[in-house]
Amino acid sequence: MQLAIPQGAEARAREFYVAALGCDEIEKPGDLKGRGGLWLRSGSVDIHMGIDADFRPARKAHPAFECSDYPDLVEALRLQGIAVTEYGTLADGRPHCYVADPFGNRIELIGQRS
Repeated sequence: MQLAIPQGAEARAREFYVAALGCDEIEKPGDLKGRGGLWLRSGSVDIHMGIDADFRPARKAHPAFECSDYPDLVEALRLQGIAVTEYGTLADGRPHCYVADPFGNRIELIGQRS
């Protein structure tokens, strides 16, 4: 999965995706390091955050992350001042919500099946 971020925004991306959401940063291959951005992993999903000189946030299309500790994560995000928009439950009964990263990209968080 790829998400765009503005130039020079890697530190802010790390604060949100690594510190707040709990993703792991993975090292980019040497020949790609000079392009900026960063690579992350959440479970079995790799997220490549690329620099976009003409950045516009993705407000409709979005990634969705299944969260192993959904209630605690949502509470921790709120305590950090991150706005969480609860959206009830999916057809299979799992809770879900939306947050925005520091750049306005829409991110969906989904609780696991019981």
